[in-house]
Parts: sequence; C-alpha cells; structure tokens
Amino acid sequence: MIKLLLSCFLFLGLGFTQTSKIDGTWKLTVETSAGTGTPTMVLKQNGETEITGTYTGRFGEMPVKGKKDGNKFTISFEVQGMEITYTGTLEGDNMSGTMKLGDMGDGKFTGKRG
Repeated sequence: MIKLLLSCFLFLGLGFTQTSKIDGTWKLTVETSAGTGTPTMVLKQNGETEITGTYTGRFGEMPVKGKKDGNKFTISFEVQGMEITYTGTLEGDNMSGTMKLGDMGDGKFTGKRG
C-alpha cells in the first residue's frame, strides 16, 4: 500500500513539474503607453529551449527568435533598428508577461493559444 501511495505522489509530482511546449498560434493583447494592440505570433519550439516563429501586427510581419526555460520565455524581433522583447510565463494555453519597446517604453501582454 505504501509503495502504491509513493508511486501516486511521484506521478502527481511529475505532473506539476512538466512544462508545455510553446508551439502554436498565439493571439495577444498588448498594452503600452503608445496604445493597445492585438498582434499574433506563430511560434515553434525547437528542442528544449529554442523558439522561432513570426510576429504579425502593428509593425508588419517579422521573424522572431527566443529561448524557453521551463515555463519562462523570452522572444524578440527587430523593427527598424529597435529591438522588441517579450518576456513571460507560459501556463498551458495562456501566456502573460511584459514587453520592452527598445528605448520607447514598456508594456504588458496576455495571450491565448488557438
């Protein structure tokens, strides 16, 4: 009986530490001092940490690159010499975090996969 209980706890514990992949199409809501936006990112996770994909929104369509560490990620792309960086947390089909618009300011974002 004790072995069975330990097995269940180990199994449940593994469920809490697993991370999900960031693959998919993400509909974002962005709030910055320059206004709001609803860009889309199509992301692909390569291996455990590398992220590639495409941003489509106010700045046009841009290739993105990034890194993932567990449920934390950073994604960036460049627009006319300005680097835009999204830093956030992935929770299943939801993401949220902050963004930096080069020297132009900061913002917040949320997103849903779908």
